[in-house]
Amino acid sequence: MLPITDPWFYFAAFPAVILVGLSKGGFGGTLAMLAVPILTLAISPIQAAGIMLPILLLMDVVALLAYRGRADWTCLAIMLPAAVVGIVIGWAAAAWVNDNFITLLVGVTSLAFVADYVFKRRKQETASGHKPAWGFFWGGVAGFTSFISHTGGPPYQMYTVPLRMPKLLFAGTAVIFFAAVNAIKVVPYFLLGQFDTTNLATSAVLMPLALVATLAGVRLIRIINAETFYKLIYVFMGLIGAKLTYDGLTNLLA
Repeated sequence: MLPITDPWFYFAAFPAVILVGLSKGGFGGTLAMLAVPILTLAISPIQAAGIMLPILLLMDVVALLAYRGRADWTCLAIMLPAAVVGIVIGWAAAAWVNDNFITLLVGVTSLAFVADYVFKRRKQETASGHKPAWGFFWGGVAGFTSFISHTGGPPYQMYTVPLRMPKLLFAGTAVIFFAAVNAIKVVPYFLLGQFDTTNLATSAVLMPLALVATLAGVRLIRIINAETFYKLIYVFMGLIGAKLTYDGLTNLLA
């Protein structure tokens, strides 16, 4: 059981795992959204998603321990059932979409959320109340994009950010939501053959880095302001999204 040996893969994988670890540690799904697009620069998006899932499960355990007892249960009750629906749709779609289509989907999704950040209206000053229909919609989108490419964070935030939860409550709610989503994805990923020996061995190589990055995220979220950091992340997301969109379109039209 040998892991991937291509140095270019690890050049992409190390920053991807660090970003996901920081995200799991409390920085929200925006950082995690970069992981599969970065890995897709070196391997197929389907393989990237398969390698990342065991790593995400380890991170979830660490994050659940760090944020135990902190959650908006109403939010979870609205969004998690919808996420299951989105996962089922993603599972069905995986049977007929190819790597180039998923590359294009990840690229377009990345650009869409950058556009939302750039062109969004004036930041909301007061907290909105729960809107079950809206939460169900974004929960379903989060489940679908999480299944396809582990990019469920931005749709999740579309609903949860306007709620303006306290910082640690927001982080704890996100941790529980995505821990549940990732656990549900194990069975369909297994049935799709994503846990082959190469992928599992590669996941094992990256797990120590994942553990350190998650613990660092738990610590950093308590002591720094992430606003400037997020702006840089959106710049990188836009660049990577443009590259993947171009690659996906070029290969589909070839």
